[in-house]
Amino acid sequence: MYSQEKEQFYHTELVKYGVDYQRAAKVARILASGTPDELLSEKEIQLAEEVCKEWLRQHQRYKRLTSNVREYKRF
Repeated sequence: MYSQEKEQFYHTELVKYGVDYQRAAKVARILASGTPDELLSEKEIQLAEEVCKEWLRQHQRYKRLTSNVREYKRF
């Protein structure tokens, strides 16, 4: 997968789960670049950590909700 395709994939996934469009774009660029952490600035690392934690929280919330809906539909 090319860097631009990776960036687009990451951006789509982040926005899909409620991450701000601009923040998602910055982090998608960081993730797709493949730059090792030691070469990133503190600001870039902090932003990536914040956004990824936000994504994880929203993703887990979505999974719980869809799981509950499936259980409800069974009855």
